[in-house]
Amino acid sequence: MTTERWSQATVYPDMWADPEEDPREALSDPVGEKETLWNYLRHYRLTLEMKCQGLDAEQMARRSVPPSTMSLLGLVRHLAQVERGWFREVLSGQDDAGDLYGSGDADFDGAVADPAVVEEAWANWRDEVHHADAWMETLPEDGLGATATRRGDEIPVRDVLVHMVEEYARHVGHADLLRECIDGRVGQ
Repeated sequence: MTTERWSQATVYPDMWADPEEDPREALSDPVGEKETLWNYLRHYRLTLEMKCQGLDAEQMARRSVPPSTMSLLGLVRHLAQVERGWFREVLSGQDDAGDLYGSGDADFDGAVADPAVVEEAWANWRDEVHHADAWMETLPEDGLGATATRRGDEIPVRDVLVHMVEEYARHVGHADLLRECIDGRVGQ
């Protein structure tokens, strides 16, 4: 299958969207460390949504390069589980939250080309993002130095948020390549 490189942008054709139509532009100018970290996290979450926009179940579940099980759908499922693990289990202390898709690589292995699976993945991801954002709303600006317990270790909240930004940044990079393989669309 040959793909054609394209973008919806008209002002900057190498970008995903023109700046005035990019929803991430509304996230600029954060004040303070908490707002800055949260802003980066929201930015990458929106980027993930943009990279998956307009794809059907088959495209969302399309694997990258064998033997890898990575797909855009797998990334959505994985990031829902990551949000759940850090915000529900570690930061909110909900030890009984459980895995969304099972253990190991179930989030990637179970990413099959079924519209119901895609719908469930997005619903889970949005639910976990909503929970995380509600938790962030309650965090005071000076709360980044507070600690949470994970597997017996004390972890500063700041480290968890930096890790979340890193996790999304890495996987949004994967999403760039996956999307380009699907239909040639590239951009920021």
